[in-house]
Amino acid sequence: MEAKQEISKPVGGGFLLSDSVPDQIMTPEDFTEEQRMFADTTQAFVEGDVLPNDERLEKLDYELTVELMRKAGELGLLAADVPEAYGGLGLDKVSSTIINETLAQSSSFALSIGAHVGIGTLPIVFFGSEVQKKRYLPELASGAKIAAYCLTEPASGSDALGARTTAKLSKDGKHYVLNGSKIYITNAGFADLFIVYAKVDGTQFTAFIVEREFAGFTIGPEEKKMGIKGSSTCPLYFDNMPVPVENVLGEIGKGHLIAFNILNIGRFKLGAGCLGAAKESIRLASSYANVRTQFGKPISHFSLIRQKLADMNTITYVLESMVYRTSGYIDGMLSGMDHQSADAGKASAKAIAEYALECSINKIFASEALQFVADEAVQIHGGYGYTQEYKVERIYRDARINRIFEGTNEINRLLIPGTLLKKAMKGELPLIARLESLQQELLAPLPPTTPIHDSLSEQSELLSRLKTLFLFVGGSAVQKFGQSIDEEQEVLAHLSDLIISIYAAESALLRAAKLAERGGEEKSALAAAMTLIYLRNSVTAAEGIAKELLAYISTGDTLKTQLSILKKLVRTSSTSLIPLKRAIASQVVTQEGYVTVAT
Repeated sequence: MEAKQEISKPVGGGFLLSDSVPDQIMTPEDFTEEQRMFADTTQAFVEGDVLPNDERLEKLDYELTVELMRKAGELGLLAADVPEAYGGLGLDKVSSTIINETLAQSSSFALSIGAHVGIGTLPIVFFGSEVQKKRYLPELASGAKIAAYCLTEPASGSDALGARTTAKLSKDGKHYVLNGSKIYITNAGFADLFIVYAKVDGTQFTAFIVEREFAGFTIGPEEKKMGIKGSSTCPLYFDNMPVPVENVLGEIGKGHLIAFNILNIGRFKLGAGCLGAAKESIRLASSYANVRTQFGKPISHFSLIRQKLADMNTITYVLESMVYRTSGYIDGMLSGMDHQSADAGKASAKAIAEYALECSINKIFASEALQFVADEAVQIHGGYGYTQEYKVERIYRDARINRIFEGTNEINRLLIPGTLLKKAMKGELPLIARLESLQQELLAPLPPTTPIHDSLSEQSELLSRLKTLFLFVGGSAVQKFGQSIDEEQEVLAHLSDLIISIYAAESALLRAAKLAERGGEEKSALAAAMTLIYLRNSVTAAEGIAKELLAYISTGDTLKTQLSILKKLVRTSSTSLIPLKRAIASQVVTQEGYVTVAT
C-alpha cells in the first residue's frame, strides 16, 4: 500500500506573504490506494443503493433516508471522522473529503449525510467529554442514531450570538431548562440527537446535547423549499425542556468556540460537496452536448458550447486544487490529536481556527463556482435544462442554498480580511512588517520572478504580481481607515475577493507544478493551461477591484502615483487564451466529463 504524503503545517493566511512549494500541498494525484478505495466504496453505494431510489428520496421519504443512512454506516461512510476509540474509523481528513465529494451525486441525500457526519457529529468528536463521546459517538458512527445541528433562530441567522433561546439551571441543579426555538434545521424530521445552542441565564452562549425524547421538545412541519427537497428541514420548539447538566457540551459560556469552529469545518466540507456537484454537471453537460444535434451535427462541435465546457472544467480544476490543498492542511493540524485528553476541546479549537480563513475561502469560491457551472450546464441543455426530466435542473436549484449555508458568503467575505488582520495583530503573521517593506519595492522596477517550474513562468509571474497587488491595495486601505476598517464593508469584501483569487490561483499553480515535476510538460499541459486562464482572468478582475478601491481611498497626485504602480502590476502577455480553451474542451468532449490530464 502506498505511503500517505506528509503535508507540512503552514500558518493560516501565510500564503499571502510567502511562496508555497508543490511538496507542501495535497493534490488528488497524491491519493493513496486506501483513499481511492473509499472513493470506490462510496461510488458503489451511490450507484447501487441511492440513485435507484432517487425519486423516492426527493419526495422526502424519512424511512428510506434513515434506512440508507444506516446502510452507509455499515459501510463505514459515517465513521470516517470518528476516532477508533469511539467506534469510528479515525480516517485522515483527505479520506473523509473524498467520501463527501463522491456522495454529492446523491443530491439531497448527500446533504442528509453531510449534516450528520459534519456539523451534527463533530461537535461531540472535538468538544465532548469522555462520557459523552462513549455514549453517543458509536451510535452516530454506525448510523443507529442520526444527528442535527441547531444554531439558526428566527431573529438570528448570521448574528449567531444574538440567539434568544434561553437555558436556566433547575433548583435541584440537575437540569438546564430550555425555552425558545430554532429554524431551518437539516435532518430535524428524523434526527435522534440535536446539538442545540442556548444562553444560560440569558447571557452565556452554551451548547447542549439534546435527545429527541426530551419532554417539552417539539419538531415543527417541513419547510417548502426551492431546492434540496429530499432533505428534511424543520423548525424546533423548546417549552420548558429539561436537559441534564451532563449534556452540556463543552463549557458554560464557551459555546461560541464550538459553534464557530464547527462552522469552519462545515464550510470546508461544503466546498467538497460543491466540487462533486460541479464534476457531475460537467459530465451531464458534455454527454448531452455529444448527443444533442442541431444544424446537422452535435452541439459539442460548436465553439461557444466548447468554450462553456472549458470554462466549467477550468473553474472546477481550480476548486478541486483548493479543496484538497485545504484538506491536507487541516489533516496536518488534527492528525495525532489525543481525543481522550482533558484538553482535547481546546486543542481542537486551536487547530481548526488556524485555517478559518482558508475554510471561508473554500466556502465562497466553491458555492459560487458551482452556481456558475450549474448555470452553464442548464444553458447547454437549452430548454430541456429547464425541465425536471434532466438532472441539471435540480442541480441548479439545489446549488443556490450553498451561498447561504454555513454563514452567508457576505459574512464570510467580511471574516476573511478580519481574520487576517487579527492574526497580524497577534503577531502570528508578519503582515505589518511586509507592508512597511513593500512601499520602497513598489517604486523600483519589479524584479523578475523565479518560475515555480520552467513551463509555468507566466503563471508564476502573474501570481507574484497578484500577491503584490493585494498587499499594495490592502496596505493602502489599512493606512487610510485604521481600526475603523471594520465599518468599511465594501472595502473588506473587495479585499476578500483578492485574497480568494490568490489562494485559488496558487493552489492551481502548485498542483500544475507538481504534475510537471512528476510527468513532464505533456502531462501537465492541461493543468498549466487552466491555471493560466484562471490567473489571467483574476488579474483582470483584480485591476478593476484595485481601481475602485484606490479611487475611494486616495485623491490627486497620490492616486495618480498609485494607478501608475497598479498599471505596472497588471501587465499580461498578449497570448490568446482561445487555443487553450479549445484544447481543454476537446478533452472534456472526448472523455464526456471533468478532466485534468489529456489522454
